[in-house]
Amino acid sequence: METNDNERFDFFTYDRDIAFLRRAIAVSFQSRKDGNTPFGAILVDSMGNVLLEQPNMEITTHDCTMHAELGLVRAASQMYPKEFLWNCSLYTSCEPCAMCTGGIYWANVGRIVYAMTEKELLGLTGSHEQNPTFDSDCRSILAHGQKKIIVVGPFPELVKEAAAAHEGYWS
Repeated sequence: METNDNERFDFFTYDRDIAFLRRAIAVSFQSRKDGNTPFGAILVDSMGNVLLEQPNMEITTHDCTMHAELGLVRAASQMYPKEFLWNCSLYTSCEPCAMCTGGIYWANVGRIVYAMTEKELLGLTGSHEQNPTFDSDCRSILAHGQKKIIVVGPFPELVKEAAAAHEGYWS
């Protein structure tokens, strides 16, 4: 884990991040189509291979902890060693909530990339009981940890795309 951050993630460029975020956003649309809340996440290794895709599944599984990011790191931690995950990037349509940020931390994923902030999501969900969104950010949560997980986001140019999966859902 002593590798320089720039070396660990030198494959990832702005354009590649945008492309992977669009794929995570597509997973969020699929999540909604499948009857779940519209969130999606993907895991990408240091060479740009998509290893896992995970929609939110809390409604269809009746498991309130089955957010896209947490479901993804649960699966990833069973498939890959922590040393490998440290060099992976988790892309997500919306900034991870406090629960998911903790899961990402414990799974040892080294980089989080998100399109839309938790605060922007709160503007969409309001006080909807299905998603009582925190007014927090993942950087603040990770700042209390002992390892440096890289956080990239938000991407203002993708907010409308990420928000589109939520249109009409929370009303």
